[in-house]
Amino acid sequence: MDLTKVQMKISEQQRLQRINQLFDDLFLHTESTLLVGGGDEPLYIPATVANTPHQLVFRQNFISSALHEIAHWCIAGKQRRLQRDFGYWYQPDGRSIDQQAQFESVEIKPQALEWIFSNACGQKFTPSADNLNASDNSTADNTAFKQALVKQALEWCTTQSLPIRAQLFIDGLVKEFNTVDPYNLEYYQLSCLA
Repeated sequence: MDLTKVQMKISEQQRLQRINQLFDDLFLHTESTLLVGGGDEPLYIPATVANTPHQLVFRQNFISSALHEIAHWCIAGKQRRLQRDFGYWYQPDGRSIDQQAQFESVEIKPQALEWIFSNACGQKFTPSADNLNASDNSTADNTAFKQALVKQALEWCTTQSLPIRAQLFIDGLVKEFNTVDPYNLEYYQLSCLA
């Protein structure tokens, strides 16, 4: 799969619209969940009123934010999907070394899944340590985090034992964007990460 050719065929906004529509087609009726763009911050909002969908909000209109939030949603279990923002701990940008280590440990699976989603729709993936304002420069070296992402992505691609919603979404992305084999192990090497 040549991601460059896929990316050149459609604009980023067209790709985002197709991703949004695909998610809603797959999961609005089966999981009562709607993907919503334009948020100031990403957020999962469980429905509190009967017959209204849960909302998976992604930041502004960024494809990477949409794919990342979908990855979290695909991994979250049924009980987590009943809690605001899945009940996850979050410490804002500017985390200490220990807080950053905790953040990265819970971000490995969602970001590895986001990477597979990105390859399935022809989107460039860039890992995010999400700690730009850290006061300690030692948190800037995220090589171990990237290595963990590679390991997790390779494991999922080799075994294809992904969460069921993730598998459905990947299959839908491959069909929607006419991509070839997002599980190709060559796509998941440390050298592929920015």
